[in-house]
Amino acid sequence: MAKDLDELLDEVESKFCRPDPLRPGMAERPTGQGGGGGGTLSIDRNRAEAKENLRSTEGFKKEDDLDSLINEIFEDQNFDKKSFKLKPKSSANTSVRASIQGLGKSCSPVYLGGSTAPCGIGTTNSQSSFSLNRACDRLRCIACDFWVVSYDDYMWDRSCDYLFFRNNVPEFHKLKTKLVEKKGTRAYACQCSWRAIEELTDLQTDHQLRWVCGKH
Repeated sequence: MAKDLDELLDEVESKFCRPDPLRPGMAERPTGQGGGGGGTLSIDRNRAEAKENLRSTEGFKKEDDLDSLINEIFEDQNFDKKSFKLKPKSSANTSVRASIQGLGKSCSPVYLGGSTAPCGIGTTNSQSSFSLNRACDRLRCIACDFWVVSYDDYMWDRSCDYLFFRNNVPEFHKLKTKLVEKKGTRAYACQCSWRAIEELTDLQTDHQLRWVCGKH
């Protein structure tokens, strides 16, 4: 392709750029002093313009050929346009998003419960039977920004105060000094609030607590 292009450029140059000795007034003239080689510069300029025009013509020709080929493909009666449909980028990540959303479910409503209440995601459909209700085990306090800890079959000693939990949550080896064994009770605590729960309780009924489900 490059060889053919060079030959075509030489042909164009010989016809349009070089002076024709047969034509009057086109014979080479010697450049005098101060001429600065103006004739040579003019020939080089014409040759460069011819090359540029030829390249443009070749580019248009290639684009026309490509358009014709595409039109022939789409005009074919046996061509199935559905095969050219692209899958949306989001479809490749559908399973990934689904798995992430599965790990981000929240309790509604949020339950606290004693040690006999199973832990998990609480739902509105589970209120009809105690055995189907679940106490949230992913509680987080929006006041102190700490996860809520819980201990089955324990209650908090009456001597507990704010500073005790502020300094010791979530370290169990420090908290156990104020834990008292009590069957069926579950002790909850963050760094600013604490509760001992025996029965399944809707968190919304305790207006002093700032606990929410931190998603499962």
